[in-house]
Amino acid sequence: QVHLVESGGGLVQPGGSLRLSCAASGIIFSIKAMGWYRRAPGKQRELVAVISSGARTNYANSVKGRFTISRDNAKNTVYLQMTSLKPEDTAIYYCNTYPVNDDYWGQGTQVTVSS
Repeated sequence: QVHLVESGGGLVQPGGSLRLSCAASGIIFSIKAMGWYRRAPGKQRELVAVISSGARTNYANSVKGRFTISRDNAKNTVYLQMTSLKPEDTAIYYCNTYPVNDDYWGQGTQVTVSS
């Protein structure tokens, strides 16, 4: 059974930084492309960043230059370093494979950007 457990969210002021982590179990992590996704209040879920099994990355235009996705295959963990945070980054952040598998969603981690 696959488990994805997100952590690292919190309340941060505009311009601040957070680092999210997602620990995976039950999958052969190293061969999977992984993504970070978010759902803001009243909005549909969106893809934020993707990292391939070979560590190539791609980002949504809204976060390009501010967020960095990385992975540690030895720890079965994918990270999202977020800097220069804006109020519009407020959302629940989830990790999943890319493309998503709807059976894999975890509980997510809440990120709130507010002064």
